Amino acid sequence: MQKNDSVPAWAGALAGLTAGALALGIAQLVAGFAGPATFPVVAVGDAAVDLTPAPVKDFAINTFGENDKTVLIGGVLVVLAGIAAVIGVLARRRLAYGFAGLAVFGVVGVVAVLTRPGARAADVLPTVVGVVCGAAALAWLIRRAGGPSPAPDHDTVPAFRQGGEGVAGRPPVMRAGGAGRGFDRRGLITGVAGGVVVAGAAAALGRELGGRRALDEARMHLALPKPATPAKPLPPGTDFRIPGLSPFITKNRDFYRVDTALVVPQVDPRTWTLRIHGMVDRPVELTYEELLRLPLTEADITLTCVSNEVGGPYVGNARWLGVRMPDLLRRAGLRPDADMLLSTSSDGFTCGTPVDVVMDGRDALFAIAMNGEALPVEHGFPVRQVVPGLYGYVSATKWVVDVKVTRFDQDEAYWTPRGWAAKGPIKTESRIDVPKAGDSLAAGRVTIAGVAWAQHTGVDAVEVRINGGEWRQARLAAVPGPDTWRQWALDWDATPGAHTIEARATDAAGRTQTERQAPPAPDGASGWPTITVQVA
Repeated sequence: MQKNDSVPAWAGALAGLTAGALALGIAQLVAGFAGPATFPVVAVGDAAVDLTPAPVKDFAINTFGENDKTVLIGGVLVVLAGIAAVIGVLARRRLAYGFAGLAVFGVVGVVAVLTRPGARAADVLPTVVGVVCGAAALAWLIRRAGGPSPAPDHDTVPAFRQGGEGVAGRPPVMRAGGAGRGFDRRGLITGVAGGVVVAGAAAALGRELGGRRALDEARMHLALPKPATPAKPLPPGTDFRIPGLSPFITKNRDFYRVDTALVVPQVDPRTWTLRIHGMVDRPVELTYEELLRLPLTEADITLTCVSNEVGGPYVGNARWLGVRMPDLLRRAGLRPDADMLLSTSSDGFTCGTPVDVVMDGRDALFAIAMNGEALPVEHGFPVRQVVPGLYGYVSATKWVVDVKVTRFDQDEAYWTPRGWAAKGPIKTESRIDVPKAGDSLAAGRVTIAGVAWAQHTGVDAVEVRINGGEWRQARLAAVPGPDTWRQWALDWDATPGAHTIEARATDAAGRTQTERQAPPAPDGASGWPTITVQVA
């Protein structure tokens, strides 16, 4: 290896720090797939805890309390930064020295990982990949800082100026063969900037993946309590089981997701708390374990997004398990003039829910489970709100951590100043699932089917008409109550040609779905779902 005498010590240290950061960032990214325990910093920290004498552990706990682990990891990172800087200083002399230092760095990490309980050989992959990437980055940065300049021709070597200086203001550093190597400050700084960006992005993505993996494991090992009030058994005939028709229960993987979170929040149930405060007599704060010990209610409830177009996909039905919101609000002692619940998610999103709707006897829940399993992370794990009869933007806060009891004339939720209505009761709507718009059908008996919803009122009738003719009553599936959608179906003797199919629902209060077309903003879309098909 060539010496790099032209690179100053501080530049070598900076290159070493950047290479070390890149090594750790890549290691964390790989650990995001392999598991958080395989991240070498965590493994080294765990090994340090195991090897630390009991009096030192007691001192750390008494001094730092719950922050002792954070302090330990911070200390490990500081030590690693110092080692990385030394490795960079050595590498400016010979890259072999830097590679050797990184190899030792890697061996320590590998040993720490392999000595953890239940370790597997594959668990060393984050450390190995990180060290290899760090070594490549170190070599690149050192060469970038002191890259070779063209070998001067003896006939064209510039004469020294007065004082013995060359044309660059300093004598060139000569090496074997007559080639000079000058320090390239700009090359180093731009290289370091790129390395820092890559290291930061890799570490952030690794933490995201690792957090999601940890939460998935927490969800899988969570034993859901049995409901004190189980859902009623589904009556016979709730699902027509017609191909293409939305099933009565929407599977979790198929349930729509609409929210403002660019990155799905990773909320640890061990540290989650729910705070209820504001216009109450007794503020309440609950941990996840305390919430699970409360009486739980199970209910079948359909959720609808206000951004759903007529006939759109943003509606789904699930069996939810949770604590009734009215129970906790009564514990807090609602003040009579309060009319709004301003709920906040862990990522800062807010929505405003009318108090009277939550308190009128419907199954408004702080939900912990969906279709028999803990909430999926993307659907609000560990806790979300579910309020039948209201669009999600005013009721269905995911990752909920805070509920402020207040008034609509005192507070605004996220979407209200953006032009959406402060209150969002769901409109009576229907959707045609089969046939699909634009389908080509064979002449003869065809089944037209779909779903209709009018939470918390219930659907009483669905009508269908073809080509603007008479409305015909569709047959309705059974439902367990007024808070779910309802399947409907109609048999039609299709004749050749183009046909337009329309549907409309009527709720249990006698309100028929309006023909008037309206966009989702500001309070939900309206109109009759309409499709055109071709029959041959």
